This record gives sequence, structure tokens and C-alpha cells, in this order.
Amino acid sequence: MKKILTIAGSDSGGGAGIQADLKTITVLGGYGMSAITALTAQNTVGVQAVHPVPVDFIRMQMESVLSDYGADGAKTGMLATSEIVTAVAQEIKRFDLKPLVVDPVMVAKGGDLLLSRKARSTVREVLLPLAHVVTPNLPEAAELCGFPVKDLEAMKQAARKIHGLGPRYVLIKGGHLEGRAVDLLFDGNGFLTFEAPRLGNRNTHGTGCTFSAALATLLAQGFSVPEATERAKGFITRAIALGLDFGRGHGPTNHYAHVLRFREREEVLVRLKEALDTILHEPVGDLIPEIRSNLGYALPGALGPEEVAAIPGRISQVGEWPVVCRDPAFGASRHIAKVILAAMRHDPEMRSAMAVRFTEELLQVCRNQGMKVASFDRAQEPREVKEREGSTLEWGTGRAIEAFGRIPDLVYDRGEVGKEPVIRVLGRTPAEVVAKVIKLGTGDLVSTAD
Repeated sequence: MKKILTIAGSDSGGGAGIQADLKTITVLGGYGMSAITALTAQNTVGVQAVHPVPVDFIRMQMESVLSDYGADGAKTGMLATSEIVTAVAQEIKRFDLKPLVVDPVMVAKGGDLLLSRKARSTVREVLLPLAHVVTPNLPEAAELCGFPVKDLEAMKQAARKIHGLGPRYVLIKGGHLEGRAVDLLFDGNGFLTFEAPRLGNRNTHGTGCTFSAALATLLAQGFSVPEATERAKGFITRAIALGLDFGRGHGPTNHYAHVLRFREREEVLVRLKEALDTILHEPVGDLIPEIRSNLGYALPGALGPEEVAAIPGRISQVGEWPVVCRDPAFGASRHIAKVILAAMRHDPEMRSAMAVRFTEELLQVCRNQGMKVASFDRAQEPREVKEREGSTLEWGTGRAIEAFGRIPDLVYDRGEVGKEPVIRVLGRTPAEVVAKVIKLGTGDLVSTAD
């Protein structure tokens, strides 16, 4: 087990600072140690008071830990004053503490400066040259480089300038950008970008602390900087996706989400298998499209197709009976996964879907029964979407939901040349989806239409 030292302030609310760092280090399999630089009284709506720890006591904390335990990696967070920055840098050099991740906590979420001009200069001159990776957000990058950073090109310019201050790698976080959340990594020669979907969850307190702690832990565990960055990006994205709605302001990210993903896997597979067994014993084979069907169920906060379980080889039919060859597995279908992921962006609880045959008669039956119906037109698909393999259903489902204004019971399209028209039935669970499909196929709705 790798030992990680976090040198940062204490957050009485537990969402950021030392508390967030130790939670992150622990769930990623590291052993967390701390040197507290400041005590804060804070909650989801703001910081009410800050009490810097005496410099000599900060030194004593670091010496106590490093002279006995040692450390396989470290990170710095809130350092409060110029004197604290200098003392921490001296102890880092004294104990040759590396790899070191520096989270240059300079600017609050609302834009307020958290360090004096002298302290900011000390960070540039004394701390950054010791960093293996420095992880500024856009306001902090602007403060370090001296000009506004509001787009990807400015991020590249800022990364070059910050790299000149001494860190081995510069990782500028793009959470403040419009559109997708893009982070930029620069090693002095080339750039790498790391993208994630932008999430609407307001519970983002402690994202910078959590991300840098994850990065420090993964580097100590032997991952390269690009590998560690990609994994840390996934960790914080998942923590935001399942953010905790505590307090009256910006709630904390969910550090346990990483563990929850593994705990929930078996539950997802069991529930999906139960729903599959139900539909396999119903005479609804006529609802299976020519391209065959699939039934999917996503993990809570799923971020990609690999976190959506479905049926390998799809669902086929023999006469009036659906048939499958294998039990559900994760990553088995990108198509139904894209539908589910698009629905989850509008309602995280809508985690299941199934594809069924399209006919105008069946569509009318759904409407007569009071089911909520939405659609998209493949002819309106932007060229850049069409050119990305597997993006049509994600785009189309999202477009249909946005136009409808809420999550419908089903989303359909009438196809195009070479593409069969299909209905996708949506629901919170596979049992809910299967219940809707069975109603469509067993005549309950048909008799209503007649």
C-alpha cells in the first residue's frame, strides 16, 4: 500500500481540503497521511473563518510523518500564507518528497482571491519548481500566467508559460469552459486533452482537492502522468455525477462513488437478468426488430458504455418467443448504452431501455394508452455527429428529450436508407421497461386501439 501525504487546510464540512484528500486516497487504495496548514469554518455556502496553523507546527507535522512513515507521493492544497508556502517547500526539499502534485489553491469558486500577492509570488517562485504536476483551474492558470484563460488556445499558451516556472507537467483543468469539460496536459513538448461530459449536478464542492489527491495517489501507485490523469478524471467525474445534495449551497462530491460502482455491479446484473427472464417467457417475439433488440441497465452515475449492462449478441426471436444466447454483461451493447446515457443526462434515474419494432399502428396504440412519446429525425443529424461512429442514438435520444421537455416513455425514429425504424422504451429499471414492452406485445394496448 502506497503512503500519500496531503499538506493542506482542514474543511469542517468534510467536502474539500484534508478531509476530501484522505477519503480519496483511501478509496483508491492508498494510505493517507496529513499535515494541516489551516483550520477553516466552512459549509456548502461559504467559508466563515480561517485560522492558519503556526509555521513551526506545520514543519513538526511534516517531520513527524516523513521521518518515520516516509511517503511514496504527496500533494499540496491550501497553504494560506507566504510563510507557510516557504516552510512547506523547504520540508519538501529536505525530505526529497516526490512525486509532488501542487494544487495551487489561489482563487475561490466565486472568483475571490484566497492568497495575498506575496503568497502567490512565493507559490510561483518556491513551490512550482518542486512540482511534478501542477493542477490549476482556469482562474488559477490566469493568475499564474498573467492573462485571461477562457478557451483551449489560451489554455495552451498558459500551459507553456506555467511550465516555464519549473513544474515537470502542467495540467490545466477546463471545468470553467463552456461545453464539454476538457483538461489540458503539457509536458514541455506536446499537449494531451482529456474530455468528459459536462454534468448538471451543482454539488461540486471540493472538486480540485479531490482531483489532485486522486492524481497524487495514482502517480504513487506507478501510473504514468497521462494514465493517472485519465483515471483521476474518471474518478472526479463519477464523484460529481453522484454528488451529495447536502446543505443549502454547493454540496460535496461523492468520494464513495468509486467504490459504489463496484458494489452496484452485481445488483445491476441481477436485476437485468430477472427482467430478461420475465420477457423471455412472454409471447412478444413480434416486437423484436429485424436488427434484433437489446435490453440495458446502467450503473448509478454511469459515464460510458462499459458501465451499462446489456445482452451479448442481442435479443432475437423464434416465432413469438424472444431468445438470447448469453446472460447480461457490462459493455455488451454500445447502441442501447448510448440511448440510456443520453436519457441519464436529463434524469439520472432513467437507467434502462429496450429497443422494439416500429409500426405506425403500434405508435398510435401507445398514444391511445396515454404513454408519453417523443421522436427524432435522422435527416436532421449534423454531419459531424453522423461521422462519429455510434453517435446517432446518443444525439437523437437527447434531441428528442430536449424537444419534448421531459423524459418520455419511448423515443422513436422512422429510420432512413439502410436504417430500420425503431422504438426505444425507457424506464428507471429493466423491470419497468419490460412491463411496458409486455403491455405492448400481449394485446392489452391493441384491444384499446380497436
